[in-house]
Amino acid sequence: MPAVNFKVQWPDGEIESYYSPSTVIHNYLNEGSVYPLRKFETQVLSALENASERVREKYGYTCSAATDEAYKIQKKLNALSSYDISSQVTVLSIA
Repeated sequence: MPAVNFKVQWPDGEIESYYSPSTVIHNYLNEGSVYPLRKFETQVLSALENASERVREKYGYTCSAATDEAYKIQKKLNALSSYDISSQVTVLSIA
């Protein structure tokens, strides 16, 4: 299963890279797109859950790396909870 790395810029200006164990991330996020914070949350967490499920279907177990990435992203989202609802996340790259 081809893995994908994606890089985002958070509303606080921080740029972070994340990992998806599946190309399914392309179904949820688009390179160069800007997402409202909560929309990004919904999309990226759904994508990582779906990617982990695809690993389970193929190998018989979920992907702990996808779970770890979802945890890191959720932690960052929690740190940004004081940001305005209109704050945006930019997907810089998906490769």
